[in-house]
Amino acid sequence: MPRYDFHSPRLFVDAPLAAGQRLALDAAQANYLRNVLRLRPGDAVLVFNGRDGEWHASLTDGGKRTGALAVGEAARAQTPPVNLHYLFAPLKQARLDYMVQKAVEMGASCLQPVLMQHGQIARINRDRMRANAIEAAEQCGILTIPDIAEPIAFDRMIATRDPSRLLVFCDEAADVRDPVAALRAARASPAPQPLAVLIGPEGGFAAHERAALLALPNRVRLALGPRILRADTAAVAALALVGAVLGDWRDN
Repeated sequence: MPRYDFHSPRLFVDAPLAAGQRLALDAAQANYLRNVLRLRPGDAVLVFNGRDGEWHASLTDGGKRTGALAVGEAARAQTPPVNLHYLFAPLKQARLDYMVQKAVEMGASCLQPVLMQHGQIARINRDRMRANAIEAAEQCGILTIPDIAEPIAFDRMIATRDPSRLLVFCDEAADVRDPVAALRAARASPAPQPLAVLIGPEGGFAAHERAALLALPNRVRLALGPRILRADTAAVAALALVGAVLGDWRDN
């Protein structure tokens, strides 16, 4: 694993990155660097855009509400993300914020809200989800920002699912005492495989939803232990399990 520089602040920029480039900061970025972090001209910043790796940069002079970064040399090359989709029933805002941040930390490459019968939330703020994803990536040394997909109805998700992507769905009613063994049994080959993890609503899957999931090919049904977990806790538990057994935590 590359060694991260935990001392320099990191900033996501939506612009191409190359040595010698000057990046204009928007008002929010300038305020964050100058007034929150109290950086001065010449102080070091790491920048990334999710495409060109991570680069050393330094803050240049400017007004209190503006500023720019001078890009220096490359710090880390871009690494490909894990091909891991996280599917979930939308949550209330504060818990959704937490879940997005943790899913990014766990390596999810796409966040897909799924509307289910017992879900309590029907609308989400995708801009807020993206802001939380960017903040998590900035703080944790992550180079890729996951896609934030439009909410999709459960039946549509089933109809359009790619059968080559292994679907791990977590169900408190599953009779699975050893989820690690169940995931190992589903491992098709030593090579990385596209993965999806689905967490249902806190009201549980409806009977027809569970039946539709069980009828799918290339799927694994898991229980996450003897206790009922809140959906945001279940996200961390499930993504940690999948990362350890099937994802980029393991040696190929």
